[in-house]
Amino acid sequence: MFLMQRVFPLVRDGLPPVATAVFFGANDAALLGRSCERNHVPVVEFKENLRAMVNHLKDCSKSMVILLITPPPVDEDGRERYARSLYGYDPRRLPERTNEMAGVYAGQCIELAKEMGVHCVDIWSKMQAVEGWQKLHLSDGLHLTPEGNALVHKEVVRTLRGAGLRAEVMQLDFPHHSKIDATHPERAFQ
Repeated sequence: MFLMQRVFPLVRDGLPPVATAVFFGANDAALLGRSCERNHVPVVEFKENLRAMVNHLKDCSKSMVILLITPPPVDEDGRERYARSLYGYDPRRLPERTNEMAGVYAGQCIELAKEMGVHCVDIWSKMQAVEGWQKLHLSDGLHLTPEGNALVHKEVVRTLRGAGLRAEVMQLDFPHHSKIDATHPERAFQ
């Protein structure tokens, strides 16, 4: 939270971001007493941290589209295989996350988005709606595969379009590469 002002400074001059996506929760939902317990953030604190982020983003810009993305599901069998490949059979090194707990954090993310009137992409549910999601969307039971990333991208684009943002009609921040003279590139930025 201490980095919010540095990552998203209040915009005084220039244009604020048109949209911002906040994608947290997978690490926060780590279980206590397991190998990644240092990542654990209690669910109430997680929700309040998200609330503080959304409030800060709203302070940055009244027009910015804010999008919360739920944590993804957890393939517990995949996490167990991954953990055993690293640590053997030490029970403290067993899977440090469960899908049930990821769902609790996802639910809080969805609830907060509704409370605060911002958009939400429920990746936790969307991924599980696909047969074979465990191996299709998650490489080690937690981290996204290319297909998992493609699903997130598709849902984010769909949500942004629903909010009226379409890349093909938005202004560019910088000149298109075809407008930049290779001999004098600085001219395109004047």
